[in-house]
Amino acid sequence: MTVPRLIVGLGNPGRDYEETRHNAGFWFCARLAQAWGASLAMESRFHGVVGKNARNVWMLLPQTFMNRSGQAVGALARFHRIEPAEILVVHDELDVPPGQLRLKFGGGMGGHNGLKDITSHLGTQDYWRLRIGIGHPGDRNEVVNYVLQPPRREEQADIDAAIERALDLMPLIEKDDWNAAIQRANTKPAPPKPQEKP
Repeated sequence: MTVPRLIVGLGNPGRDYEETRHNAGFWFCARLAQAWGASLAMESRFHGVVGKNARNVWMLLPQTFMNRSGQAVGALARFHRIEPAEILVVHDELDVPPGQLRLKFGGGMGGHNGLKDITSHLGTQDYWRLRIGIGHPGDRNEVVNYVLQPPRREEQADIDAAIERALDLMPLIEKDDWNAAIQRANTKPAPPKPQEKP
């Protein structure tokens, strides 16, 4: 295993998409940049918004729209000679309920167009993925509309809580303690304790 040199948050650019479920990866990166004290700026050669922390870990928010995310990831990874195994992609996940996370290395793409394009440009599925659950509408014909709509208020609260837990994983990941990070990420969070009546 290896420490990531590039963290990619997936989403769609533009104000129309800012608050939609498909932009959960962007939401995570915005919070991570705050935690890092890193500034983010558009870099046209990498087709995305880019920043880095004090340890030279890069962050990328592709501005190519979701189904062409690989164009941005491939450009930055080639320029900085970053191997696929050194990349962590953070994205929304239909098959995980809001409030839950999944962290894994490699595997399938679950119909996610961003992952499909990244895999095509990198030539491999062997990169890290941190999946932020957004839940499923229950009807496959509703998926496109669902991911391009904002979450309901209670879902947003659950997603925000999951992003906070995802941020807590970063010190483990940066220490190359992936096993501990996976265990923590993939453990279902405990339900809130009921308030005791006075």
